[in-house]
Amino acid sequence: MTRHILFALGQVVATKNALELMNQHDIPPLDLLHRHQHGDWGDLNKADQEANKQALIEDHRIFSSYDFGNEKVWVITEADRSITTILLPIDY
Repeated sequence: MTRHILFALGQVVATKNALELMNQHDIPPLDLLHRHQHGDWGDLNKADQEANKQALIEDHRIFSSYDFGNEKVWVITEADRSITTILLPIDY
């Protein structure tokens, strides 16, 4: 994770399911957005982390996954940086 912002989030939206799960676990959505935007992409394998680093250079989609118990919350910023979505895998 870096100290500076790596990319713009654009408009931020979240699904009802994601908001409910974050509320249950006392996770403020802004915390996940901060981590995502600063290069802490959560519980990704090395290959997916490297793909995100390349996405910063080539303007591709950036993906984060954060585990909370048996649940995951995904944060996805589109390639054109116009929108970032917080969602659960079942919402995809």
